[in-house]
Amino acid sequence: MQNITGLRPRLVVDGADAALDFYARALGGTVSERHTGADGRVVHSLVTAGPARFAVKDAGDGDPAPSGDGVPVIMSLEVDDADAVAARMLAAGATVIYEIADRGYGYGGRLRDPFGHQWMISQEAPA
Repeated sequence: MQNITGLRPRLVVDGADAALDFYARALGGTVSERHTGADGRVVHSLVTAGPARFAVKDAGDGDPAPSGDGVPVIMSLEVDDADAVAARMLAAGATVIYEIADRGYGYGGRLRDPFGHQWMISQEAPA
């Protein structure tokens, strides 16, 4: 049996460079890899934010970006201060889907980044 050594989400967006800037500002992430194709589109990049790592690429080559209300994936981000992370994301251009609040099953909410991806922000309930 093979051991799983990781799972890395890959976010497909329209405008990867703008998305990389957003994720750096909103999540304190750093871009550790960025590769482009001959046409200049980002075909692979890697963002590291704390212990989380995820890839970002421009739409194309059979990979569509989210459009309208269709969301192919929801990112679930576990943090130690959901209010602070949500505030940074909002300041960087995200919008609220569900306010950060005590939901009975946990403390958190959901935001949409400017590129159509939804982010569940959650933490252990504040004392």
